[in-house]
Amino acid sequence: MEVGKKQYKAWLYLAPTLILLIIFIIYPLLNTFIIAFKENYNYLNIGYGKGADPTEYEFSSWGLANFKAIFTRGDFIQYLKTTMIIVFVSVPVSVILSLVIAIGLNSIKWLQKFYQTVFFMPYVTNTIAIGMVFSVMFATHGGLVNNIIKVFGGQPQNWLGGDLMDSAGNALYPSYWKSMLILLTYITWNALPFKILILLSGLQSIDKQYYQAAQIDGATKMRIAFRITVPLLSPQIAYLTITSFIGAFKEYSSVVAIFGNQAGPKGYRRQMATVVWYVYDRMKTSDMTKGMGYAAAAAVVLFLIIMFFTLINAWVSKKRVHY
Repeated sequence: MEVGKKQYKAWLYLAPTLILLIIFIIYPLLNTFIIAFKENYNYLNIGYGKGADPTEYEFSSWGLANFKAIFTRGDFIQYLKTTMIIVFVSVPVSVILSLVIAIGLNSIKWLQKFYQTVFFMPYVTNTIAIGMVFSVMFATHGGLVNNIIKVFGGQPQNWLGGDLMDSAGNALYPSYWKSMLILLTYITWNALPFKILILLSGLQSIDKQYYQAAQIDGATKMRIAFRITVPLLSPQIAYLTITSFIGAFKEYSSVVAIFGNQAGPKGYRRQMATVVWYVYDRMKTSDMTKGMGYAAAAAVVLFLIIMFFTLINAWVSKKRVHY
């Protein structure tokens, strides 16, 4: 009886969270899957059932037309490629950099708290504000990066588009990879603070006796790092890798922060668009019978990709992580 009462109280305390979870996560997720398989879906006619005329009915039929359309029409494949590049470059680079910085911060004593605060500041700064700073840094005229290039005798680069001309008077537009470099730099830099905080906490919890024993045995610093530090930090590294993969696949705010709603430099709209940007863009389209269905199909594809890589990361973590 006492056990039943405790379980009842536990479910009572969990009820508000579970209700919000069902309303804002589970139901929208299931509804997205359903919409993805509805052809010519018109959200203005919800509840009117299936029919040939999309202006009078909710959808015309069930099928895979939305999935076929996003893979055969438009630039969805290009957006998926951009997203994949962001994921497989920014995640490993940010994790490795944060590990190196965390080890460095943990090894110093003088002004350690000050440097920790400096590295953590971007985490509490507005994403759009940081994006605006990057836009100013990479501005064609008067930007910090171009000014540094000119100091060393180089030619200013057209990073974000603008009115930069070559010697023949032709407009110079930024290449895909030049824009990608800026975006990856921003995403990686913006991702460092949280990772550094997690890894630094893990480093400070490692028993110092491991290091003392290794030093007595004459182990080098590099050997200590790879044989003691990294294995003992593997739970934190695994957690950061999984969450970073998920976050990078859903990248959207960074693109808007640097390039605005056009998702690309001036003159090249959608050049840096990601899958999530495509979902939002299709939802805002004026075509009531295509936009929402395409957006739902793209969201389902992204969900399955994220699920696939998350399961792979979880499997690798199970084999390699030392708890």
